[in-house]
Amino acid sequence: MSRIGKKPIALPAGVKYKVEGNTVLVEGPKGKVSALVAEGITLETRDGHLHVNRADDKYAAYHGLTRALVFNAVEGVTKGWTKELDIVGIGYRAELKGKGTVVFTLGYSHPIEFPLPTGIEVAIDPKQTHLTITGIDRQKVGQVAADMRSLRKPDPYKNKGVRYSDEKLKKKAGKTGSK
Repeated sequence: MSRIGKKPIALPAGVKYKVEGNTVLVEGPKGKVSALVAEGITLETRDGHLHVNRADDKYAAYHGLTRALVFNAVEGVTKGWTKELDIVGIGYRAELKGKGTVVFTLGYSHPIEFPLPTGIEVAIDPKQTHLTITGIDRQKVGQVAADMRSLRKPDPYKNKGVRYSDEKLKKKAGKTGSK
């Protein structure tokens, strides 16, 4: 039995879900998110909790996955998801252009315009070196953060670039002179 699949999901007040075919639509105070429900997996509500059950051991591989996807959807419509990025380097910065575009200056010959997908918001601190990405879809928030990081990955020698705020980097030693 899947340990994660067995855990019940707490349904806060104001959160509703509806299963349509192989997707579940979770609706809450922050919006609506859909998640996939694998074949052979059913959802039921008991005493204020959502339980994920499987029909047979044949569907064991999808039991924990489906529970995690539904949990992420429930968490997203109640609290939301955030990722934080830091920009390190002299002259490296980011600024908002309008509502849906972030402009990065990362040491290239040109600024990089990054259009934001729908449902994603970015807040930039006054120093223009710390970004907070928020949204209700966990996958979309993580993908946007990864795409922003890939614009200038942290350099292993000088540690310059775009990195996650909680990321630990190993700094490599440079060249050593010959004697």
